[in-house]
Amino acid sequence: MTLRERLYIGLQYLLPHHLMSRLARRATQSERNWLKSRLIRTVISRFNVDLSQAIEENPDAYPSFNAFFTRALKPELRPVADEPHAVVSPCDGRISQFGPICDDLIVQAKGQHYPVERLLAGDTPLAEQFSGGDFINIYLSPRDYHRLHMPLDGRLISTTYVPGRLFSVAPLTTAHIPALCARNDRLICHFDTPAGAMVYILVGAVMVDGIETVWHGLYPHHRRIVRDPQPPEVSLSRGEEMGRFNMGSTTIILFTRDQITFDASLAIEQAVLMGQKIASMTDESRSHA
Repeated sequence: MTLRERLYIGLQYLLPHHLMSRLARRATQSERNWLKSRLIRTVISRFNVDLSQAIEENPDAYPSFNAFFTRALKPELRPVADEPHAVVSPCDGRISQFGPICDDLIVQAKGQHYPVERLLAGDTPLAEQFSGGDFINIYLSPRDYHRLHMPLDGRLISTTYVPGRLFSVAPLTTAHIPALCARNDRLICHFDTPAGAMVYILVGAVMVDGIETVWHGLYPHHRRIVRDPQPPEVSLSRGEEMGRFNMGSTTIILFTRDQITFDASLAIEQAVLMGQKIASMTDESRSHA
């Protein structure tokens, strides 16, 4: 690691993450033309954003930077795999890690692991359901599409909002800050699916000014854990939108043992698109569907 990288990692521990995110929210929600236009054009230029994929291709037509950042894409550009037993990517992004949950630990990066129970805010009964299961972590960069969709049909069972830090979730910090995803703000969504229990976790990060779901809207930053064991009756189909990030972040999905098999073609750092097949339900899973 270079000196510059060490300084960057050290700075992550000192930054006033929540203050920065509140300020970011004000800026990204602003409808002042000069501000939103400058922000939009800066991001398009710096991250090579392809607006030709968006339903609204004109950058000046967005009322705010956040409207641009959470833009809808032309649906024909993100077809959802139609195989009956396919598990699809919930978003555009890059695979940070994926694979089996071994010894109740999730791989964050090479040499970095953290317990499922810690990720799930100490919910031991829920964590035990995923012992020996599988997980996938997908990182969304600033250039990516920032709406999140369902990998499988699912019925919402419960949600838990967990307050925490807002470390950057970029590859450099993920590789060097221990248990980063289990320390950041996050929203834990527990679903029942044809492949059994599934946990869908939306992880916040620095400059992320909010996590949204289609059933709740924006989850502002809280100072305490907020559990909702009886959320609204929500059933979503595979490929249907379930939420979005206001600025970039990462999502983690957990599956129970022997319920899915990842495609052999998947690889760490591979780019994926929403709706792309990433796994299949197993024969055991299909027998229970």
